[in-house]
Amino acid sequence: MSFDAVAQQPKLLYLLQGLAAFAAVIALILLALHRGPVRRRAAALLLLAPALLLLTVGLLLPGLRTLALSFTGDGGETWAGLDNYVWMFTDHRALVALRNTLAGAVLVPTASTAVGLLYAAAVARSRFRAPALALVLMPMAISFVGAGVVWKFVYAYRPPEAGQIGLLNQILVALGGAPRQWLVDSPWNVLFLIVAMVWTQAGFAAVLLTGAIRAVPREPTEAALLDGASPRQVFRHVTLPSIRPTLLVVLLAQAIGTLKAFDIVKTMTGGQFDTGVLAHEMYDQAFRYGETGRGAALAVLLFLLVTPFVAHQVRARRRTG
Repeated sequence: MSFDAVAQQPKLLYLLQGLAAFAAVIALILLALHRGPVRRRAAALLLLAPALLLLTVGLLLPGLRTLALSFTGDGGETWAGLDNYVWMFTDHRALVALRNTLAGAVLVPTASTAVGLLYAAAVARSRFRAPALALVLMPMAISFVGAGVVWKFVYAYRPPEAGQIGLLNQILVALGGAPRQWLVDSPWNVLFLIVAMVWTQAGFAAVLLTGAIRAVPREPTEAALLDGASPRQVFRHVTLPSIRPTLLVVLLAQAIGTLKAFDIVKTMTGGQFDTGVLAHEMYDQAFRYGETGRGAALAVLLFLLVTPFVAHQVRARRRTG
């Protein structure tokens, strides 16, 4: 497909205008700093100006635009008031998406952190720590779309008389059972999607928690062992309290990522069979059905759900700092 410079000219002009404006801001800042002594606060504001400009143009203004669109209907042409928000909490499909998103935000971080913690406890002091961590990190080397394709093949279904290509159905048939459509039956299909999400995120938890466990001082551990504590008691009463900040960071980061989940759902089920999530439903409403107001309302709800996790993480980092 060839690049049509004439058709793309307006977009290129917008890009060049943005770059020119940004370069002008940088030039003015450098000029102000070199003309004479500047107070510390004024210098800090000047140096922060480019980042604040980018945040305003790329985050604040689109966010306000999305908020305004959430009160409109007919593709953003008419005023709808709170109709989109009423729809969001009364429509079956939207409620299913909200239910699945909240279930994933609870189950995925909990399960992936638990798996990562067990794995980290097993390999933290091992001589084979490096290859073991490399093995568990392999799912993170592929995109979420790739992970969705992999697990879609794992759950693949064919009629009983045909040869099975899905790993799970092959095992089921080998054990004398009948193949199942794992991604069709609700609500179990949501749990199978959660398994795929845990597979992609457990490595992240394992790596961070392995580093946290290795950073625990040996003195309290050795003292507890000398006092007669078992390795399980040492891990529970000494190691876990010591790595609690890292556990919290892992849980919050994975909860934020799960709330925004889109790729795996889009790849594996396309949101069908009651497997939709807020991000996918937002995409469908805004771009497939032309309901930009509903899509914007879902985006606002998603933002409100993510904000407490982000705020808590920022406060935790400040306390740590």
